[in-house]
Amino acid sequence: MKEAKIHWENVYDKKSYEDASWYQEIPETSLRFIKELELPKTSKIIDIGGGDSNLVDYLLKEGFRDISVLDISEKALVKAQKRLAEEAEKINWIIADASEFEATQIYHLWHDRATFHFLTKADQIQNYVRTLENSIVSGGFVILATFSANGPEKCSGRTIKQYSKEDLEKLLRDKFELLRCENIDHKTPGGTIQNFTFCYFRKK
Repeated sequence: MKEAKIHWENVYDKKSYEDASWYQEIPETSLRFIKELELPKTSKIIDIGGGDSNLVDYLLKEGFRDISVLDISEKALVKAQKRLAEEAEKINWIIADASEFEATQIYHLWHDRATFHFLTKADQIQNYVRTLENSIVSGGFVILATFSANGPEKCSGRTIKQYSKEDLEKLLRDKFELLRCENIDHKTPGGTIQNFTFCYFRKK
């Protein structure tokens, strides 16, 4: 088992979602961005590194019917499945490393809040971007949120890579057009403020 997977299985074994620094009772920015995209309810959506976050709950409430949640931690996904109970059967659960994921279908929306910035090696980043480029329909969307230059340099004991609006735009400019980018402050359960670069793009 790879070191990263061991790390995240341990994290989710010891922490409840409500105690994790990334906890959001309501994922307001993600939901606002998704609403702005005016996606049909039949759209294929994948939440990268979704773990046991509440986003999937709200997507179901909004009437979306084709949702995938990917995470490196099986324990995180099991927690989400238990929370959703019978509703969990409506979701496609994927246990995979985001830097090695090979999509088997095409998506209308790729959502990633706070996973991409954990990929710090060039090959990991290249693999992620290549999969992203190949997994989104023409005219489809990407919501990508990372720690900003004013955000933390580490999270959950791991070094992260900070991104500005310009950094993300440069990274995806070959295939994607930047539509909106905001810097968002996230308050952790412990009261710490983490600044995010929160952007969405449309595939050309």
